[in-house]
Amino acid sequence: MVDILHRIGVTTPAPETTTQRVYDALTTVEGLAAWWTEKTTGDAGLGGELEFRFPDGGFDMEVTELRPRERVVWRVVGGPDEWVGTTIEWELCQDGDWTVVLFAHRGWREPVEFMHHCSTKWGSFLLSLKSLVEDGEGAPSPRDVKIDNWG
Repeated sequence: MVDILHRIGVTTPAPETTTQRVYDALTTVEGLAAWWTEKTTGDAGLGGELEFRFPDGGFDMEVTELRPRERVVWRVVGGPDEWVGTTIEWELCQDGDWTVVLFAHRGWREPVEFMHHCSTKWGSFLLSLKSLVEDGEGAPSPRDVKIDNWG
């Protein structure tokens, strides 16, 4: 199994609230729609299912773990074969004035070309999350950075 891993730091003028703001962006339909894809629906609570739709398809996630201001975990239950059964995890921690986000998309069976695409897209969407929290505006799909002919 192989994993996609990323790390970003987020800070705001009120750093004591930054971790909560990141957590809210990961655990509410409104927050997710503001940085990942505008077409986000479902139940973001523990045990709930979220549906994310993009111009070329989508993903369904089961929320399997929520630890306020610390950790969010989803299990992919619908979407491309390469994604189904994988997990998506965010670890949050405060480091001075920064909230550090450790992202992992775990459990890929093999490093296929689609994984390369997804790794780059996750990086761009994590920067969208950072922009949302720091500046109040993310770049969710369909306003995201286009990196190739896959969308």
